This record gives sequence, C-alpha cells and structure tokens, in this order.
Amino acid sequence: MALQAIAFYLLAATTVVAGLAVISAKNPVHSVLFLITAFFSAAGLFVLLGAEFLAMILVVVYVGAVAVLFLFVVMMLDVDFAALRQGSVRYLPIGAMVAGLLTVEMILVAVSVAHNGAAAGSTGPTPTGSVTNAEAIGRVLYTDYAYFFQIAGLVLLVAMIGAIVLTLKHRVGVKRQDVGRQTARTPASGMRIVTIKSGEGIDE
Repeated sequence: MALQAIAFYLLAATTVVAGLAVISAKNPVHSVLFLITAFFSAAGLFVLLGAEFLAMILVVVYVGAVAVLFLFVVMMLDVDFAALRQGSVRYLPIGAMVAGLLTVEMILVAVSVAHNGAAAGSTGPTPTGSVTNAEAIGRVLYTDYAYFFQIAGLVLLVAMIGAIVLTLKHRVGVKRQDVGRQTARTPASGMRIVTIKSGEGIDE
C-alpha cells in the first residue's frame, strides 16, 4: 500500500508540473513534449485507480495521435508565434476567471466523491464477477455504442488529413515532387546523347 501511495504522489506531482510547463514554456515544441509527459502520468494514475482501458485510450489516442499530430503541425507550419502572443495579456482576466471556476468545480467534485466513498465504506467501484474494467467498457463500446466509437475514429482521421493538407500550401521557390511527370518520364525524354569533341567541354 505504501508503494501505491508513493506512485500516486509521484505521478500526480509529475502531471501537475508538466501541466504548468505546458502553459509556461516559450517554445511550442517544448509545450507539446510536456503535454505528452502529462498524458503519460495521467495514464499511470488511471492504472492505479483500476481503469486500465482509460489509461490505454489516453496513451493511444491522446499521446499516439493528438499530441504527435500537434507536434508535427507545430514543427511543419510556418507560424509566427510572436505575432500570436501579441495582445494575449488582455485575455488574462477571462482566462483566470475560467481557471478559477474549473478549480472550484474540481474541488467540489473531489469533496463529494470522498464523502460518498467514506459513507459507503469503499474507495471506489469494483468490477462485478470476473469481468475486468477493460472488458466491461469494451463490451459497451463495441456492442451498444459501436457506431459512435467508429464515428469518433472517423473524426480523428479527417482531422489528421486536414492537418496534412494545411502543410501542403504552395510557396514560391520551393520545388515539389510531381509524381505524374515522373511516371510519364521515358528514356527518350529524360536522356540526351551528346557527342563531345576531344579537348572541348559541354556548352549549356
């Protein structure tokens, strides 16, 4: 039990520190890397709570797809972050108000859960019978709500394609690959035989 408590406090501290680093880092690439760290730590917390499926989804979907997608978009798009930061101070009061409301809500939820758990004499829900947490959620997702789960995957696919399309904007002076022209290339059009006299060079 002591090892579980140590792991919980370590993962919780890592999540909080990584979350603060996400919003305080000046380099957007570093922010995405800190975000990935926060996701991994949160996945570890889910494992400690017995929610293995949520931990797997957090790693596969958010770390493996969303965070990596953000990283590639930030690295590939030519975004002027200095211009984006201009005027952001005027939105600070609104952001502080929203953050305060979210903090109050999380505290109320934590107090309510702790009170209900103490009243019931249990630390959390336990799986019924021999069905594990991952199997119970999997039955719901892939039977009753399978279509909604597939629609969510389709939305992620469209988002990934949209991010790739955004990076394919044409710029002046940048050479791009023309697959059709390369495929239609023949030895007659791609090669020219020149007879060079002895002691003379090639004139362009």
